[in-house]
Amino acid sequence: MKKVVITGATGFVGSHLADYLIDTEKLEVHGLIRPRSRDEFIRSDVQYHEADVTDYSAIASVIKEVQPDYIFHLAAQSFVPLSFKAPNTTIITNVIGTLHVLEAVRNECPQAIVQVAGSSEEYGLVYPKECPTNEDQPFRPMSPYGLSKVSADLLSQQYCKSYGVRTIITRAFNHSGPRRGKSFVTSKIAFAIADIMVNDAEPVLKLGNLEAVRDFTDVRDTIRAYWMLANGGKFGEPYNIGTGVGYSIEQLIELYREISKIDFIVEQNPEFMRPSDVPRLICDASKTRTITGWKPTISIENTLWDLLYYWVDKLKAERN
Repeated sequence: MKKVVITGATGFVGSHLADYLIDTEKLEVHGLIRPRSRDEFIRSDVQYHEADVTDYSAIASVIKEVQPDYIFHLAAQSFVPLSFKAPNTTIITNVIGTLHVLEAVRNECPQAIVQVAGSSEEYGLVYPKECPTNEDQPFRPMSPYGLSKVSADLLSQQYCKSYGVRTIITRAFNHSGPRRGKSFVTSKIAFAIADIMVNDAEPVLKLGNLEAVRDFTDVRDTIRAYWMLANGGKFGEPYNIGTGVGYSIEQLIELYREISKIDFIVEQNPEFMRPSDVPRLICDASKTRTITGWKPTISIENTLWDLLYYWVDKLKAERN
C-alpha cells in the first residue's frame, strides 16, 4: 500500500483529499496537524502527526519516519483578506512552510512526489483580454497571500530544477463545497441563508465586493485533479485547475436565491472590502485536461446546494 502525507490534513481541502485517497484509492494516509487544528474532520483511519510547517525539524522527522510516496502540501494561511492584516504570518506559513517541506523531502525522502498547492491569486491583476488565463500568464499578485503563493510556486520549480525534487505545482482557481469555512464568500452566503432557514435569523446578508468574478470548482473535483496530476503531471511544472466559467458574486447570490427559495436583502459592508482586489479570474485548464483527462463533474448548482445543506445540518445539530 502506497503512503501519503497531507499537510493541512484536517482543513477544508485536506479533509476531502484524505476521504478520497482512503475511500477511493485505498492508500495509507498520514496527516500533519497542529494542536489548534480542527478536529471535526478527523478520521480514525488516518495516522496523524503533530507538526507545524513552520517547524523544520518536526516536518523532517515525520517525512523521515513515514517515507511517503506522495506528499500533498496544503497547509497554508489561505484567507486573502487576513493576509492584508497579517502579512508576516502569511509569508512565514506559506513561503517558509513550503521551503521546510521541500528541504525535508530533499534531505529525507527524495523519491517522494510533492504536490504544492498554489493559487489563481498568483496571477492577480488579469486584464479582460487575458481571460481565460493559462499557466503562461504573468504574475501580478494583488495581496500578500497572492505574493506568498508566487514565492512558494517558484521555490517548488527551483527545487525541481536544482535538486531533482519531484514537485507538481497546482494553481487551483476558487473551489468550494461542504466544509468550506464561513469566512469565504460562498460559505458566508450559505451560512447566512441556513441561519434564516433554521433559526429564523434576520434576512440580511452583509458582503463586500459584489462585482468580482471568479471561477468556482467543486472541492471534490479539485482534489481529484490533485491526485491525477501527482500521477501524470510533469515534475517542476504548474497546472491550472478550474472550470473555465466565471461567476460574479452577484450571480452567486441569485443562484442561492433560486436554490434556497429564501427571500433576503444584501447589504455591502465596507469592512469586507479589500485594499486591492482582483476583478476577474477565469481558468484555462486545457494543459491539465490534456495531460490527465481530468474535467469537472459537479455543477455549480450542486456545489452550492451541498454547501447550503452542510450548514443547515450543522445548525440543526446545534439546536438539538
